[in-house]
Amino acid sequence: MLENMQINYPKKIRKAVIPAAGFGTRLFPATKAIKKELFPIIDKDGRAKPVIQLIVEEAVNAGIEEVGIVIQTSDRSLFEDFFKSPPKHELLQKLSPQNQKYSEYLQDLGSKITILTQDTQEGYGHAVFCAKEWVNNEPFLLMLGDHIYDSNTEKSCTAQVLDIYNQVNQSTIGLTIMPAEMIHKAGCIAGNWQHESILIVTQVYEKPSIEYARQHLRVEGIPEDEFLCIFGLYALSPKLFDFLEENIRNDMRDRGEFQLTSALDQLREAEGMTGYIVEGHCFDTGMPDAYLQTMINFRKKTDS
Repeated sequence: MLENMQINYPKKIRKAVIPAAGFGTRLFPATKAIKKELFPIIDKDGRAKPVIQLIVEEAVNAGIEEVGIVIQTSDRSLFEDFFKSPPKHELLQKLSPQNQKYSEYLQDLGSKITILTQDTQEGYGHAVFCAKEWVNNEPFLLMLGDHIYDSNTEKSCTAQVLDIYNQVNQSTIGLTIMPAEMIHKAGCIAGNWQHESILIVTQVYEKPSIEYARQHLRVEGIPEDEFLCIFGLYALSPKLFDFLEENIRNDMRDRGEFQLTSALDQLREAEGMTGYIVEGHCFDTGMPDAYLQTMINFRKKTDS
């Protein structure tokens, strides 16, 4: 059993927030026709599923009871039609009995989903902040809207992060190891080991230069020019919303947008934060090369 640093919000995490309000500019022109969160992936069961379904299933299968998806207001009907409405009668009759049953499963999944909206796209931190009222002062799971996950163990990536949160009773972020040439695309952390695969986080920093990372983000035992970066799964205290609100009110932007990482570091300073190296893979679907590789590697990984 891990020694608790600080008990802030021992309440079980019931809710997950998935920001999905981006324009998908890196996947244009395909995103002119379809939202990137609805791009198809062939799952291990052989079904072609939209990315967002895989993410919701990851959450629900880990015990999450309610899922809030943050979208652009104009996209509400797309997501509601997929998760909450059956196919038109004439189409439903053309489906096999198996797929008719699966249509019922999608609506059952949809009953756990609340659609939240971001009226203006002002960054990832702003999108997360749009879920504040819905989260309602509970700890919550935060997931990326364009990443899917696959575990190396019988326990899912999300379940791993939630288990660590339950042990330490403080905000926990999933981590992975990245080479130096990739860190300009990711949030990175520094920290001190508490237990195998578990750290006390001492800094959270968004998209560092290699020079900055070498000087400030080295972690003992991690190979040279490799760094601990954010995996895309976070179990978070609702105190995060206070820092997001403060940053928005004071117009504290980074590269023109309200970022999540600065608020995460403020949360770390206020309440402490645990980092956990997830036993699994995070597959990116948000860029053309990454999406192509995800379609190949995710299927290959689940078949192995």
